[in-house]
Amino acid sequence: MGSGKLFIKSVRPRARRALPEARGAVKDRRLMTSHSFASQGPLRGTIRVPGDKSISHRALMFAGLAVGQSRITGLLEGEDVLATAAAMRQFGADIVRGEDGIWTVHGAGIGSLLEPKTALDMGNSGTSTRLLMGLVASHAITATFIGDASLSGRPMNRVIAPLSQMGASIEASAGGTLPLMLRGAAPAVPIAYRLPVASAQVKSAVLLAGLNTPGITRVIEPVPTRDHTERMLAGFGAQLEVGEENGETVIAIHGEADLRPCDVTVPGDPSSAAFFMVAASIVPGSDLTIRNVGMNPTRSGLVQVLRQMGADITEVDAREVGGEPVADLRVRHARLTGIDVDPAIAPAMIDEFPVLFVAAALADGTTRTTGLEELRVKESDRLATMATALALAGARVEEQEDGLIIYGSGGDPLPGTPEGAEVATRLDHRIAMSMAIAGLASRAGVRVDDTRPINTSFPTFMGLLDEAAR
Repeated sequence: MGSGKLFIKSVRPRARRALPEARGAVKDRRLMTSHSFASQGPLRGTIRVPGDKSISHRALMFAGLAVGQSRITGLLEGEDVLATAAAMRQFGADIVRGEDGIWTVHGAGIGSLLEPKTALDMGNSGTSTRLLMGLVASHAITATFIGDASLSGRPMNRVIAPLSQMGASIEASAGGTLPLMLRGAAPAVPIAYRLPVASAQVKSAVLLAGLNTPGITRVIEPVPTRDHTERMLAGFGAQLEVGEENGETVIAIHGEADLRPCDVTVPGDPSSAAFFMVAASIVPGSDLTIRNVGMNPTRSGLVQVLRQMGADITEVDAREVGGEPVADLRVRHARLTGIDVDPAIAPAMIDEFPVLFVAAALADGTTRTTGLEELRVKESDRLATMATALALAGARVEEQEDGLIIYGSGGDPLPGTPEGAEVATRLDHRIAMSMAIAGLASRAGVRVDDTRPINTSFPTFMGLLDEAAR
């Protein structure tokens, strides 16, 4: 791992929610913040996207489990990551953001976590919830997890199943959703768990539970998923082996571990860079460089797919930062062509499909996607929500059970309606940002009904978009 510092903004703590509101809250239109996005000309210059959200979550968690002081540089300052920081403080970690943007973490130590005094408010963060459930599962503490309306509708059964096998007691709401109460096992039981779905969150939850479980806990991956957990655990000193059996990846972690402090440098988030990669590809005259983008092969599927469609994306100064491959990406406008997207690449770009759908809507010919059932259980049903939103913007879209068929405009701006299309985000940050990009390539613009969810993962999105389009 690289030497590091730690960035996180001090923000006003999120107000606590009563459980009934967390379970069934709906959007209050009086609080929504709508915004119109329209063609602003080419995107040019150089921008830097915030730190990787997945790595930021893990850096806080693992530093919070190490005995001693760790520092984190480049931490994403979005609401989701702040929810993780707040939870780790409740577990006993001392987490402070310095005036210079460096976050310093003094860990509580594996096996020494404190029982939270109040419910852990996860806001909109599924990553925080599922990984921290794994952390609690092998400690003799009880924690209650709550979240906003969107998170409270997302399934947790995929994590509940293996953690229950390890001995944790979990009482969830109907359908296996939040709010839920988790009582950790002491001691937990090591298991060998074969992932029924490709999910880095489930894998990570089991590995985190294995840190304080006697013996060796194994996770078997039929399909590779993002490997930030394995890379970073090794950097923090966990005893972990990654091998292959019968064509499947097997990750084994030795329990009752002692993590050592580590300085972490967080690379730029490829999922955030994705919006600007697509924008520069579809807006004529664009020539944009995105600095310091994480290029982990388990996360860079969108770059591969866009290149297959004809995108002009050049990697400049490829290097390694904090144990992760990184490069600057120069993206120039190009005429895209529709393709059949290989479903095997889905785990390497699952969060980027909404904005890929936008690219497909501006391409020549037809783009077909399959194997994307996972998108129906994200912050929103991303297949249905994007199909509706793109149709309102004037794209021709067919929704299938496991994907979308998109008939491209051949590079012509999306026609929309004379007054501009208004689309619903469904409390989903990636829908909001994807349709903002669609607005840049439309005749009358796109009005996104609520931009507030963007702050969960990319609080500087609007400012960077204005900067690139000057």
